[in-house]
Amino acid sequence: MEEMRLQKYIAKCGVTSRRKAEELIAQGRVSVNGSIVKQMGAKVGKKDCVKIDDNVIQREENKIYIALNKPIGYISSVKDQFGRPTVLDLVDDLKERIFPVGRLDYNSSGLIFLTNDGNFANNLTHPRYKVSKTYQVVLDGTPKPNDIQRFRQGLRIDDTLTMPAQFKILDTKGRRATAEITLCEGKNRQVRRMCDVIGCPVISLKRVSIGSVYLGDMEEGKWRILTEKEVKSFE
Repeated sequence: MEEMRLQKYIAKCGVTSRRKAEELIAQGRVSVNGSIVKQMGAKVGKKDCVKIDDNVIQREENKIYIALNKPIGYISSVKDQFGRPTVLDLVDDLKERIFPVGRLDYNSSGLIFLTNDGNFANNLTHPRYKVSKTYQVVLDGTPKPNDIQRFRQGLRIDDTLTMPAQFKILDTKGRRATAEITLCEGKNRQVRRMCDVIGCPVISLKRVSIGSVYLGDMEEGKWRILTEKEVKSFE
């Protein structure tokens, strides 16, 4: 193995994404050959012993890429401090150590990826790649034309202007409206917060696509392996 940056090595070991690896390094939780390393530019080679919280990590040679239809009531993380079920509980028959890519909150459902490839995760979550994610939402209220225009131009949330988003009303029934929303960024609970800003809170939210990969008719709680073409679409 040629030398590589420590955060990249951690990602290639399938522990977490490169961005999360940088957080672990900054927190002093990573050691190389027995010494804590906090420098982001540090490099490691095949003879180095890398540990996270005193646990030795090694590269995962068998890369795996999963598309899962997450039900409501599952946490999008490896484990939960409150003991709630996680998305990994739905794929517990796999021998590979995997982690979820990005967020899909407890009360939301739909498409989420799981992998042991940190580079793949980084390509999906880093803002510079602008991977589109489409959601189908049911709203309490029907947005006015000027609110939809604000969505498309970018809304201000906590003093930050969001990137322009696509917004299309699919149906209305009484006070409720069903809409399709597409974003190219992934701030925490962003769809819900944007809908709150225009005065139409989200009643239900399902993610139906990530990039060119669609949820389709996959049942809740079920998963499949991504095709080679689908994986390469995020390179």
